[in-house]
Amino acid sequence: MSDFDVEKGLEQLTLTEKIGLTAGIDFWHTYPVERLNIPSLRFSDGPNGVRGTKFFNGVKGAVFPNGTGLAATFDKDLLREAGNMMAVEGKHKGAHVILGPTTNMQRGPNGGRGFESFSEDPYLAGIASAAIVNGIQDKHIAATIKHYTGNDLEHERNSSDSIISPRALREIYLEPFRLAVKYSNPLCFMTAYNKVNGEHASQSKFLLQDVLRGEWKWDGAVM
Repeated sequence: MSDFDVEKGLEQLTLTEKIGLTAGIDFWHTYPVERLNIPSLRFSDGPNGVRGTKFFNGVKGAVFPNGTGLAATFDKDLLREAGNMMAVEGKHKGAHVILGPTTNMQRGPNGGRGFESFSEDPYLAGIASAAIVNGIQDKHIAATIKHYTGNDLEHERNSSDSIISPRALREIYLEPFRLAVKYSNPLCFMTAYNKVNGEHASQSKFLLQDVLRGEWKWDGAVM
């Protein structure tokens, strides 16, 4: 893969192209800018597999144990192998990016997607996440760790506010992501849908700029 100068590319984009890159062309594909050699990328997710580009009645795929089941093995090598298989599945479905793994904290029964996450223990969640990410990226598919951070429930998740003390934020909620950056360097981060201490995670200077970019020196793509 050749290097791509992001800043130079941004300078050459028209307003329409910038809007297109922000919006995408559908749920799963980014907007191409052919004159600048920017291709359309395909993304895919799936709570316990790689779904492809349909929510229902899509192409059948491998079904993996959910995140909690995988982490219960306490086996980094096995999780890395699972990540390898997810990448193979992604390639069969034409995906460049897998929107996972999910590594939120399982702090209560209201977390409707808790089964996707690995554990209520931040160390186990972080090490499991790193193993899955390494497995996916071994095969040259980008992994997307999510949902950064405090995404603990589904009800009104786009407006809910996770009130977290500074110590709990550091020791519990941020720690799995920090460990994943340290041991696997995921190419992508997906922000949480919710607010954290009154501000949406997707616009939080503290979470995205100060911690992720500044302290952890991570330079991948945030979505």
